[in-house]
Amino acid sequence: MAAFSIHGDIIWTENPGSFKAVRNGYLIVENGKVKAVSAEKGEGDVIEAEGALVIPGLSDLHLHAPQFAFAGLYMDEELLDWLNHHTFPEEGKYGDLSYAKRAYDALAAELLRGATTRVSVFGTIHTDSTLMLMEILEKAGLSGYVGKVCMDRNSPDYLVETTEDSLMETERFLSLSERFEEIRPIITPRFIPSCSDSLMRSLGTMAAERHLPLQSHLDENLSEVDWVRELCPWSQSYAAAYREFGMLGPRTIMAHCVWPDDSEIKLLAESGAFVAHSPSSNTNLSSGIAPVRKFLDNGVHVGLATDVAGGSSLSMLRMIQDAIGVSKLRWRFEESLSRPLRFAEAFYLASKGGGSFFGRVGSFEPGYDADIVLLRDRSAETVISQDLSIEERLEYNVYRHPEDTVMAKFVKGRRIF
Repeated sequence: MAAFSIHGDIIWTENPGSFKAVRNGYLIVENGKVKAVSAEKGEGDVIEAEGALVIPGLSDLHLHAPQFAFAGLYMDEELLDWLNHHTFPEEGKYGDLSYAKRAYDALAAELLRGATTRVSVFGTIHTDSTLMLMEILEKAGLSGYVGKVCMDRNSPDYLVETTEDSLMETERFLSLSERFEEIRPIITPRFIPSCSDSLMRSLGTMAAERHLPLQSHLDENLSEVDWVRELCPWSQSYAAAYREFGMLGPRTIMAHCVWPDDSEIKLLAESGAFVAHSPSSNTNLSSGIAPVRKFLDNGVHVGLATDVAGGSSLSMLRMIQDAIGVSKLRWRFEESLSRPLRFAEAFYLASKGGGSFFGRVGSFEPGYDADIVLLRDRSAETVISQDLSIEERLEYNVYRHPEDTVMAKFVKGRRIF
């Protein structure tokens, strides 16, 4: 892979507390990796990024591909009614490959236009359309994981499997997904209410034996938490049930985690699992506000997620803004002794925080994958534009222009947009 440099104003975070920024510098890329940020160009061509901010690619740790078809609709209900009235009927359509292709092509096209370079995605129970989704995302140039969803109870007749069929189809999915290089499989039990104990144990064993990542939902909604308590009376908590099924570990993503108790936070920290914080979705579906500050203070890995279609936007820049906003509300009304997220912290969660689930991703430190976004800088529209630092220019664009601001995008040094 050819070496190249990007010349412009470069900004990134290496830790949650502060930005690093270089004005008029060079981001040097060799063999798909970041070599350095320097005042001098490296070998190969130079890409001029005048009028742009050079930022790391952002990681969306949780989205539902089939729900993109109705993103922006049906936000007047809470989670369980929303699933039954809208989500499940839509997901039932994805046994039809022609319908699935139309929907997934549209999803990939919009993902390409945004700042997202890494994804962890739920498909449906349908193996063939989920494999199609992997192919579409791989051809688009994105990198990450896609899962065939598993559901063998408490689901509509048109969207429920037998335990045996769910496991058999997961095996088929894993076998046929071996042909993909950048989009890899991830074990995906939807959540405990839709998966029997037998299915959960088998999927946990499958993930462990094959060294595969796993994604699911945890503590999203109070009614859901109560339901899990009824379904798993033998478990201390929702998170503890996942642990008993062998599903908590450093290659696990648990979406939402809005209502964890202290014991669950401890389990998440000890296991090394990642929380996919979905601020827009949790607001739209009236789920609540996740205790992100408490997660960070207790050493829990946290990234950001759109959770489309609970979230109405695929913009990870929008998620940065929303994560800060809801953290201020939690600080004001629930945790006055804590403090809300600052801009640098939220940007870190969207870049290196979530990116670390995929490896050395989300920063411009040497040796990191060269996931890069050239973000159109529209800060000249402000009256005080001549006085703004790079950090302030980034903040302005995140808050004022979170949609359709990407000029170019690279994944592992390959330009995909």
